[in-house]
Amino acid sequence: VQLQASGGGLVQAGGSLRLSCAASERTFNNYPMGWFRQAPGKQREFVAAISWGGGYTYYTDSVKGRFTISRDNAKNTMYLQMNSLKPEDTAIYYCAKASGRTYYSYHMYANPDNYDYWGQGTQVTVSS
Repeated sequence: VQLQASGGGLVQAGGSLRLSCAASERTFNNYPMGWFRQAPGKQREFVAAISWGGGYTYYTDSVKGRFTISRDNAKNTMYLQMNSLKPEDTAIYYCAKASGRTYYSYHMYANPDNYDYWGQGTQVTVSS
């Protein structure tokens, strides 16, 4: 059971990147998925999450209007389109699978303790 994150890189402020998270099993399609990030010297923080069917999405305030989370269950893949990137977006980005099938609030989606499988992370660096 694996999650493989990819798509990170170095980009100038104002630029865009698209992260992907490929799941090794179709069972991931039945669970919410999320993106978290961790900057040097800081705790891991919630970025975005999506329900198992893709109908509900959640974002931390600092990325609303700039980032878009999506998933293609036919490809066992989740995405994070990041536009208008800022230097403060610099971090290692991790994708994760929720441990429960249905969450009922933003706070449930945003809690990393509610996720049981994590990808290895992909580095995003935004230069000013």
